[in-house]
Amino acid sequence: MVRRTTLYLIDSNLSRRAAICHALAASEIYVAPFEDVAEIKAHWPSAGVILIEDVAGYLPALLAFMAEQNCWLPLIGFSEQPRTQRVVRAILDGALGYLDWPSAPADIEQAVASAEHDAEKLGSFRLRQARARSRMQRLTPREQQVLSAITEGLSNREIGERLEISPRTVEIHRSNMLNKVGADHTSEAIRIAIEATLVA
Repeated sequence: MVRRTTLYLIDSNLSRRAAICHALAASEIYVAPFEDVAEIKAHWPSAGVILIEDVAGYLPALLAFMAEQNCWLPLIGFSEQPRTQRVVRAILDGALGYLDWPSAPADIEQAVASAEHDAEKLGSFRLRQARARSRMQRLTPREQQVLSAITEGLSNREIGERLEISPRTVEIHRSNMLNKVGADHTSEAIRIAIEATLVA
């Protein structure tokens, strides 16, 4: 018996959800439709692939949730006639694929197969990356400047000179930064900062 992949479809458009479910009915993909991100969060799956409408902050909200909950699933974004920058942003944020809607059933099946394949190699990396980016977003601009200077190997005195603040103030920003990113020491904060900026 062939294993069916479950595709979790998040789409606010009822008629489009119905069309996608109908189009894939004869395939090896079972479609579980959801109206929005809040609905799937309340019934989080343990396996499968997510196909999500790229509107209203859905993608970043879902990626942040997966990072916080340590429950990454491969994700594919879609929208109608997306601009190149939009697709690139989604991929950089953590999506494993992107579809231009409308898409043929064969294109959806190919995107799901690719996402499943890539997830085996990139899953843990994407989760670490999303978690690191979520942590970096907690920092104030000044704390980000301090962390950036730390990654360059600058001392508190050198950072203070660059930012025109005292070494003691640098130490306070450093301490706050470590707390916010959940790091016990500076080298761990540097690792998190690097993970947040890496592109697979």
